[in-house]
Amino acid sequence: MVVGDLNEAAASDVAGRITSAGGLATAVRVDVSDEESVARLFDAAVEAHGGIDAVHVNAADLSPSVIGGDSDAVAVDLGLFDHTLAVDLRGHFLCTRRAIPLLLARGGGAIVHTSSAAAFMGEPARPSYAMAKAGINALVRHVASRWGKEGIRANGVAPGLVITPTVAAMGVTDVQRAALRRTPSPRLGRPEDIAAMVAFLLSEDGAWVNGQVVSVDGGSSKR
Repeated sequence: MVVGDLNEAAASDVAGRITSAGGLATAVRVDVSDEESVARLFDAAVEAHGGIDAVHVNAADLSPSVIGGDSDAVAVDLGLFDHTLAVDLRGHFLCTRRAIPLLLARGGGAIVHTSSAAAFMGEPARPSYAMAKAGINALVRHVASRWGKEGIRANGVAPGLVITPTVAAMGVTDVQRAALRRTPSPRLGRPEDIAAMVAFLLSEDGAWVNGQVVSVDGGSSKR
């Protein structure tokens, strides 16, 4: 496995935990909005493993300045809008462009993209983020339609609010309380919830699932 992240230390941490658990993983720094950087990531995977069989693209800039500045369609700064689409949508597109020929060379494979509940549920804020995630859903359906007969599956997962270690470090916030009230579940999401669905979609158990965006949100979207 090759773990790519703009934060190389974070990628190394994940790769180290995989290796400690008995797996094989290496870390590569990648900027998904940059085509050459994406190419280097996939080249590293081919060099390490001889090719690729599965890809999980999970990229978004959720830094407070970006997600907090994504106000509304009238007020949002166009530079922030362009940056959000460059990372959250173009990045997924660039990874897909690089992955498909490599998957075809191995006789097919699977791609899973991380979308978001924001792509389906209208909100008064975060239009740039929601538009990018909705674009990912369209990309999933395109890839499944175009290359499904050639053995490529493309699906997405659409998480609700997930309490990652970074989110947990903030303590319980009003946003978390409001999300829990909207969710017909006794808790909010955990990283393991998303990982389990991604693993299923990448595995042979999910071999007949293609072109779908699966909500993993405790039932908050009910779609």
